[in-house]
Amino acid sequence: FHQPTEGDYYFEGQKVVFNSPREALALGIATVYQDLSLIPLMPIWRNFFLGSEPEKRFGPFKSYDVDFAKRTVREELAKMGIDIRDPEQQVGTMSGGERQSVAISRAVYFGAKVLILDEPTAALGVKQAGIVLHYIVRAKRRGLGVIFITHNPNHAYPVGERFIILRRGRVLGDYRKDEISQEQLVNLMAGGEDLTKLQQELARLLEEPVEAA
Repeated sequence: FHQPTEGDYYFEGQKVVFNSPREALALGIATVYQDLSLIPLMPIWRNFFLGSEPEKRFGPFKSYDVDFAKRTVREELAKMGIDIRDPEQQVGTMSGGERQSVAISRAVYFGAKVLILDEPTAALGVKQAGIVLHYIVRAKRRGLGVIFITHNPNHAYPVGERFIILRRGRVLGDYRKDEISQEQLVNLMAGGEDLTKLQQELARLLEEPVEAA
């Protein structure tokens, strides 16, 4: 687990030091990774409770509370605006946006106060990316803090309130939404001055005469 080279983490006003992702999760900081950590051949309800299976007792015996799991999955996904067809549906048959919704809802259900989303729209088409952005807005409206890591300013700007632009580990800018336009954000993320220089160099190259073979 990498420690910061400088600076401190503060959570709910208190300085914190994390030695593992589990410690962060215990405080309510959940990360939804790009690969989602879902098992395609398992049904939705099994994926939702994977590693935290609900149990019911019969005297000295315990068993998986399947009815509770299926009911909870329906309820929690409905809170995010998702009406699943069948909790038994295999996750691998869902769209990319729907799989993201399962991962996000799972994090919220298990007590997340802050969601860190790692490129949730990277491999999605326009329609599916739009679905994920709707889920991000719903999470914000439920009072969660959302850190949305993306290389796509057209996805970040509509749902963001603050934008931190990084390049090669360095901060290029830190802006509130009323301090930067979408066009300016696109320019910064695309490379700004470096991109302008490249465009000028390519334009000059295209104007050069072609040598005869």
